[in-house]
Amino acid sequence: MKRAVHIIDAALSWTLIVLMVIMVFDVSWQVFTRFILRDPSSFTEELATFLLIWIGLLGSAYALRQKAHLGIDILTLRLDPAKRFVWEFVIYSVVICFAAIVLIYGGIRLVNITLYLNQVSAALRIKMGYVYTVLPLTGVLFIFYSLYFMHNAYQGLRNHRQAPLNHRTGIEI
Repeated sequence: MKRAVHIIDAALSWTLIVLMVIMVFDVSWQVFTRFILRDPSSFTEELATFLLIWIGLLGSAYALRQKAHLGIDILTLRLDPAKRFVWEFVIYSVVICFAAIVLIYGGIRLVNITLYLNQVSAALRIKMGYVYTVLPLTGVLFIFYSLYFMHNAYQGLRNHRQAPLNHRTGIEI
């Protein structure tokens, strides 16, 4: 499992890096063509918008993996391991439900509808369904990382219960 997480982490981080580099070049080209050449490029604003959508959604999955989301652990930091496990289980269960219903189910519906209607972007002429595929992809990543964290929390609870205690102080040895 750790190997799969490592591979997905690397793929996600490199994808975000590449998307950011493309966005920097895209916006730089827009500024150059608008202010230096006095003939703004027609596709750069749309491309920057699509890149921002992908970076924002995939970045939220990366933030979940890094536990950088606000409030994910604010309630559980000072709890004993058993209560922490219960709360983490509840929190990640809510994340899984959100990801499954909104991101995966809703995202797949949106992708299918826009592909069926053959909706294309104005400047790049890209099918909008392809742009929206980031929604179910992000949902899958949310569920994967949430299950991974739930598994780790369970393992931590199990290991805590198996650790020998110093009977005089009650501290793990």
